[in-house]
Amino acid sequence: MLERQQRIDALTQSMNERILVLDGAMGTMIQRHKLDEQAYRGERFADWSRDVKGNNDLLVLTQPDVIRDIHDAYFSAGADIVETNTFNSTWIAMADYGMEELARELNVAGARLAREAADQRTREEPDKPRYVAGALGPTNRTASISPDVNDPGYRNVSFDDLRAAYREAADGLIEGGADLLLVETVFDTLNAKAALFAIDELFDDLGVRLPVMISGTITDLSGRNLSGQTAEAFWNSVRHAQPLTIGLNCALGAEELRPYVAELSRVAETYICAYPNAGLPNEFGEYDEQPETTAAHIREWAESGLLNIVGGCCGTTPDHIAGMAEAVTGLKPRPIPEVPRRLRLSGLEPFELAS
Repeated sequence: MLERQQRIDALTQSMNERILVLDGAMGTMIQRHKLDEQAYRGERFADWSRDVKGNNDLLVLTQPDVIRDIHDAYFSAGADIVETNTFNSTWIAMADYGMEELARELNVAGARLAREAADQRTREEPDKPRYVAGALGPTNRTASISPDVNDPGYRNVSFDDLRAAYREAADGLIEGGADLLLVETVFDTLNAKAALFAIDELFDDLGVRLPVMISGTITDLSGRNLSGQTAEAFWNSVRHAQPLTIGLNCALGAEELRPYVAELSRVAETYICAYPNAGLPNEFGEYDEQPETTAAHIREWAESGLLNIVGGCCGTTPDHIAGMAEAVTGLKPRPIPEVPRRLRLSGLEPFELAS
């Protein structure tokens, strides 16, 4: 098999030739298996003191075949890249289940499962290598906003806590064989900064560097993330990390997300990756948008020159990904724009010092 650096080189070359396809929702696919508490626990955690049903990341240890099959289903649908099932695999998020000490192990195992699926598919189709993005979710805490409306200055997590948690997770993902690190579903830019700082420290200590992808979340039609930033301001806040991709995912469907993807496409001097939900949830929290509807939106995005990588978030399935893959086939990837060098800062709004 190709070594990791060879895979990374092949990936970046492909991005200049075509629009690549990311996978779809992991949680949606796990729900289809209707796993009960016993299935989540497996033998190893049969006597765990807390309920663990709903801890989807734990399944990389207790139901690895389920997770591997989901990865393979997305590869079969046309995905070039799958994300590891490690969205909540930090000790901060795992505290809900009393499983903080498992965080690193979950990341190693999650990356290895995805690596196995990617390598198997690459062996079968060597002309189309497959890749693994190590998923680093936002955690269930926010460094910018108080969880107590009566105490605006209070924080239930510190920058250094986040930094340590993300470093441990990223280290596990690298050991497990991830090709890329994906800091995703960023609702709080300060959390993302902690992740990027930790990743950079880790790269220096390990003497290796992997491409980093960053994906923010516009939480509603206000066009801002939870910590209040617009898409352009968010880019100004993280562009120093020189990510391989910047983009958006979750919260909104393709129709609602489009203007914010277009905003990033206009200002970012790097590749764009976007993976919307399957529309907006209905009154039961379920997603009704059919694959052909999502695919039609994505084709328009691609024809408008907005995309380098596209995939799906909540509610999307292999059928949605197959539709997207077909929709972007033969369409040119977005060219990286030449952006004049200027002083660009960010608060909640972007600031650019005109020359």
